[in-house]
Amino acid sequence: MLQNVLITILIFVLSGIFGHIFGQTPDALKPSVITGDVAVIDASKIVVTTKDGEVQANLTEKTQFKRVPAENPSLAAAVAATASEIAVGDRVVITGILAADKLSLPARTVYLMTRSDIEKKHAAEAAAWRTRGIAGRVTAVNTQAGQITVEVRSLMGTTSTVITPKENAVFRRYAPDSVKFDEAKMSSLAEIKTGDMIRALGDKSSDGTSFTAEEVVSGAFQTVAGTVKSVDVEKKEIVVTNLQTKKDVTISLGGASVLKKFPAEMAERLAGFQSGVRPPSAGGGQPPAAGGQPGGAPGGQGRPGFGGRAGGIDDMLDRFPNITAADLKPGDMIAVSSSKNGNADRINAIKLLAGVEPFLRMAQASGGRGRGQGQGVSGDFTIPGLDGIGFP
Repeated sequence: MLQNVLITILIFVLSGIFGHIFGQTPDALKPSVITGDVAVIDASKIVVTTKDGEVQANLTEKTQFKRVPAENPSLAAAVAATASEIAVGDRVVITGILAADKLSLPARTVYLMTRSDIEKKHAAEAAAWRTRGIAGRVTAVNTQAGQITVEVRSLMGTTSTVITPKENAVFRRYAPDSVKFDEAKMSSLAEIKTGDMIRALGDKSSDGTSFTAEEVVSGAFQTVAGTVKSVDVEKKEIVVTNLQTKKDVTISLGGASVLKKFPAEMAERLAGFQSGVRPPSAGGGQPPAAGGQPGGAPGGQGRPGFGGRAGGIDDMLDRFPNITAADLKPGDMIAVSSSKNGNADRINAIKLLAGVEPFLRMAQASGGRGRGQGQGVSGDFTIPGLDGIGFP
């Protein structure tokens, strides 16, 4: 993912500055700020792919070019550049006055971040979030004390950790209609609720019971499990029958969606350990760890799976085979994590896991106890790796 929090800051700063400078300009003449990836560039124009579609920025002799370093995305750090430094795939922020159809504008200033710079910065950030990050489900929020208690799950078990944000900690929250990290909004401790998923960057105490956070990203997420009813590869949509509600849900697969398949033997073993029944194929002792070797059993029943440290559930998921919508067929059982958008009939997939039948069979058996086996799935099912928040 090339976009990251630094890009968001740059856009925010630019928007604020131009809004202040041109605040008294008539609406028809107010400069706009467009941001996106370069799709086409030549001597006369730059075509930018934005979240609302393509916009053509026409270059003139008055157009100024500035290069913004990814490690310090501020106007103060921008240095003079030329159009020849811009390539397809680079990230740009362009100012100018949009035409009435909002499809073109004469470029006043082009701020550039090269794709290679962004990739290097993102790689460093991802490494930091893996080594200095924590992820879990919020179990309590104490706004007066400024603390968040989270349940952290790994293949070694479940622990409770108290997160204390630093005084200058940055808070962000996923938008209810988006699964993209770069579209997360600036937030605060007050917006975090019990049941939310959270990732924090900072330092953990030696005993693992407390964590001091520099950055906190939260969101309201859900896990939906169901049987595939139909697959539309062209539309990138899957219709499933929700095993909890028995109603159809349309799952939209976007470019940011992660589609994986749980290896069959590993799924059987982990599901068996979660239920307390060791399947015959397990071969002894403990469930497989991130690399597929025996490790600590995942503890804590009754929560959708989550976790997030190097060598844990996230790394395990990374090693699973990638799949596409074309690999799914009616009758398959899948589980999907998504943001809560208030629409029970349609969701945007963050992560989709196939090969989860063993977990859902266990959940059906558990949900049916006392009222007939296999009649439904309660909300208390666990599928390792199916957490709501990916690495920023």
